[in-house]
Parts: sequence; C-alpha cells; structure tokens
Amino acid sequence: MPRTTPPRSPARPPRRPQPRRAGRPPVRKRRPRWAMRAVTTLSVVVLAAAGIGHAVLTGLESDIARVDAFRDMKNRPRAGHGMNVLLVGTDGRDRISERERRKYRLGGAPCHCTDTIMIVHISADRERASVVSLPRDSYAELPAHTDATTGERHRPHPVKLNAAYAEGGPQLTVRTVEQMTRVKIDHYLEVDFISFMKTVDVLGGVRLCTPKPLKDSYTGLDLPAGTHDMNGGQALQYVRARHVDGASDLGRMERQQRFLAALVDRATSSGVLLNPMKFRDVTRAVLGSVRADKGFGTDELLALGRAMRNFSPSSSEFTTVPIGQMGYAVKGIGSTLKWDPVKAGRLFRALREDRPLSSQRPRTSSVPKVEVPPRDIRVQVENGTVTAGLGKRVDTALAAAGFRTTGMPVNADDTAVTRTVVAYDPRWDRSAKSLAAALPGSELRAVRGQGATLKVIVGRDFREVRKVRARERPAEGEARVVRGDEVKCS
Repeated sequence: MPRTTPPRSPARPPRRPQPRRAGRPPVRKRRPRWAMRAVTTLSVVVLAAAGIGHAVLTGLESDIARVDAFRDMKNRPRAGHGMNVLLVGTDGRDRISERERRKYRLGGAPCHCTDTIMIVHISADRERASVVSLPRDSYAELPAHTDATTGERHRPHPVKLNAAYAEGGPQLTVRTVEQMTRVKIDHYLEVDFISFMKTVDVLGGVRLCTPKPLKDSYTGLDLPAGTHDMNGGQALQYVRARHVDGASDLGRMERQQRFLAALVDRATSSGVLLNPMKFRDVTRAVLGSVRADKGFGTDELLALGRAMRNFSPSSSEFTTVPIGQMGYAVKGIGSTLKWDPVKAGRLFRALREDRPLSSQRPRTSSVPKVEVPPRDIRVQVENGTVTAGLGKRVDTALAAAGFRTTGMPVNADDTAVTRTVVAYDPRWDRSAKSLAAALPGSELRAVRGQGATLKVIVGRDFREVRKVRARERPAEGEARVVRGDEVKCS
C-alpha cells in the first residue's frame, strides 16, 4: 500500500511558564550548541592524541632486550607509593665504532660492568621525580645466590656494590639494592653508552654549565668555565670523568645529577613530550640499546611520558646516599664507602613513603645565595655622586653585611655616576658577582690588573645594600638534596 503522510498537527499555542513547585530544583538552561561542539571536538582531539601516542609506540616493545630481573625473588620489601626504577649504566663500548671510541677515549676492552647505579622514584601523583645515586664502591653484602657464569652457589659475603652485577647480573643487583635500602624496585632499566649518546643527540643536545674549568685526560674532557652545548659523545665524557678533582666517584655522581637535570630541562622545554612523533623518536633511540624487565612496555612508557609532561627542573630532585665512612677497608676487597645507617635510613624511608627527599620548601627569603662568602671579599668604596657622606654610608652598610671594606671611602673622579658600578679584576669574577648581588641594579665592569680588591663606585641609583649569604656546603657524609632548577644553566 502506498504510504500516506500523516496530516500536520495544527500549530500549538506558546506554552505558558508553569509556576515552579516548592522543593523542585530550577530547570537548568540548555548549553549553547557551540559549547557542546567545542567540548565534543576537544574530547575527540584528546582521544585521538592518546590513540596516536599508543599507535606510534606499539611495536617498539620488540626493540627492547628483555631480562628477568625479578625471577623467583622472595622476602621482598613491601610496596610503597609511586614507582621505583633501578637505573643501571653499563659499559657496552664494544658496539661503538672505532672512530668514536678514539674520539671520546673509550679504549680498552669492554668490562660489562655497572658504571652507574641510581634509584629513580616517580611520585604517585606524577608531579615529582627523585633520583638517588648509589656509589658503585659502596660497601654491600650480597645475599646467597648462584654465580651467573659458573653456576656455583655462594653464601652471603661482602663486596663493592658494582660486583653484584658481575656475580649475578640484574637479578642479584636488584636483590642487593632492595636488601640495602628496603625500597621495593618496580622496574629495571639497563642503559649503555650507545643508548646514552643516541638519546642526547635525538633531543638535539643538552646545555651544561660549570663554574670552573674541568679537564680529565682519561676521558678527554676539557671544558673551560662557562656554558656549553654538548652532543651525545661530549656529554658522555662529562658524566664519565673521574679525575677532574679529588672527589673521584662522588664528584662524578654530582656531574651525573647535573646532566640529568639538564636532560629533564631539555626534554620538557623542547616539546618532545607533547609531540607523539618526537616522543617516538626519542623512545626508539633509547629502546634500541636498553635492557628492561618484562613488565616494562608500551603502557609504562606512555604513563611515564604523561608523567614527564608535568615535570620541570624544579620538580626533580637529586642526591647521593649519605656516606658515614670514606675509605672503609675490607679484607680482600679494598677501600669501600660505608653508608651512614641513620641518615641513609631517613632518605630511603622518604622514598618508601613517597615524600620529597628534602623537607625544605622553596625559600621565600629575600636573602640571595652567593658563591663567595662576603668575609672573603675586600672592597674599596668610592662616592660617584655629589651627595655628601654617601660613600661612608655605603661602606658602613657593606661592612655590616659582612664584606671586608677598607673603612676609608673616597670620592670618585667622576661625581655624575648614574648607575652603581662594581669594578673588578677578571681573576676575581666570582667575588664580583657575589658583591653585585648585594647591590641591586649595579653594573659589573671588568678592569684588568686591578688586583684582589674590588671597587664600588656609588651612583645616583643607589638604594640599599642587601644582605647575601654563601651557599652552604653539606658536612661530610650528609646527603645534599638539590632541585633540578638549582643545577640547570641559567
């Protein structure tokens, strides 16, 4: 039968507004259609981005060499909050070209040993990363285990920490670290020289700064004081150097922490973590040269990438296990570093409880930190204005702030100075910067041959002498916790 169109109903008269019944909530207004479209569009974009992120990383898992770092492990520490990754740096120079080995001083036979051991803690809210360096010469007691090479059973015995990898590979390393720290390790990542260099290069290099020259004939590192843009090979020289000062491994770990802070800064400021394709390229560079536990895959990489998007240098913190005794001699092993049981215990308790390593909050004090203490800086004050007595007033204020003034201010040849000047010999540039910090708005002026005494020429802009204080150095064995923005380049 042919379909008939039902007759149209007559137009309805406009409805009169009904009085609202008592107790009934008011009827919500319908959202404008443009708002609904915007919300829908945003939802689609977010979902698509997540899909792209998963798509570009799916398949990269096959690039990861797997290791069963947690096989048959018993009596493990109780899980805390957040995620703990044991990051182990190994040699791997056998896979580097001969030309690069010569260029970056990577000669010698590969040792297949652990060069770096760190616990990287990602907080449960994904807002903070805490990195704890474990010195490879730390005194450790290996649990009972079977030798990875000979199959021989070993009873518990003392060693240096990096010997755990040589005797029992990743699994014994994890067991030993968990036994020493009582921190449960969730994932294991093993990075070698190749992975390190590729990661730095695919990020476009890193910027590192040093307040003093660094030279190490063993690695070929030769850096003047200042800021440097480094590629992967140059950064590798920087983090491997052990002979630039008397601090040896402890100094090297501090440089490794500086490097990680610079790497976080580079990754978070370059848009890599917000660009799925760039994130894939970085991930591919890393995954092609790492070994990881079987549970570390695409989902973990995406979770880590999303967490890192919220990171900044100020939300990362670095420290080294507090040392109680340097040069602790052990028969048959040699000199080791023995941890301070009380201070190290507090540090690892903070990791287990997902707390910042330092209880200090960002300082709101207006007192700036300087590199050279005021007591070590000798100052001559000159009045560069026509205001009588101004030189004496500045000399007195600087002395009250701790500077060693001459106590005999004089009038400058030029009495029409607009901006206060700190004149200094370039050899005392660090002292000049510390003095300038006490004179807000002052101008630094290098004068060769001036000598050790700095000169302040007071200008019409002078307002005050601000108190400054030298950066505190931790006592021997004390853990020094620094945020990433404290070690990044300005």
